[in-house]
Amino acid sequence: PRTADYIVRGLTEAGHVCHLLRDGHDGLFAATRNAYDVIVADRMVPSLDGLSMIKAVRAAGIHTPAIFLTSIGGVDDRVEGLEAGGD
Repeated sequence: PRTADYIVRGLTEAGHVCHLLRDGHDGLFAATRNAYDVIVADRMVPSLDGLSMIKAVRAAGIHTPAIFLTSIGGVDDRVEGLEAGGD
């Protein structure tokens, strides 16, 4: 959670507006109701993991660029993230 706070602080200080959501279902809800410039997702969040969230966002026809920032870093995991709709 602290990493997310640091990212939000840095982006906010750079003049960006950020919404920090710590739950996958909340992220999916927000992504389908707001126009974002980018979605930054973690693979390991409560209720709906980031991978499933981005798949659902893409299935809803939303093509906002998505970046995964996560401690899961194997090659297969990276491929899986790209196949789910990550950029």
